Amino acid sequence: MFINAEDYKVVIGENSLSVVTQADSENRHKAEKEAIEEISGYLRPKYDVNAIFSATGESRNDFLVMIACDVALYHLFTSLNAKMGLDTRRERYEHAIKWLEGVQKGNIVPDLPIATDEHGESANPLHYGSEKRHKNTW
Repeated sequence: MFINAEDYKVVIGENSLSVVTQADSENRHKAEKEAIEEISGYLRPKYDVNAIFSATGESRNDFLVMIACDVALYHLFTSLNAKMGLDTRRERYEHAIKWLEGVQKGNIVPDLPIATDEHGESANPLHYGSEKRHKNTW
């Protein structure tokens, strides 16, 4: 999996993570899958999300790992009855979404693999041109 338990230490304490996941690692894995799919929706048009999210260890983009943790934690926190600590999670989630929107618009260019077609060309090159010139003289 793209995210592991150690990655959460940057954004949440171990005890808090246990409370949020309700001491069930299956809840954490489900939230991680949801987070990865949500992030993929922003990155898929330009980046190779299969390569990005199949990376492990040091080959992962550290900032994207943190974003994925924040999005997963937001989904976990919203499932709690008391909504404890939701304000902080909401702020971090909104920051993550803002970053992803910046990537999608091209204002932010992360170090991620670009999606390519079967010929190794960029899957989304810039196309330009015009219609064939018409002679409108009668």
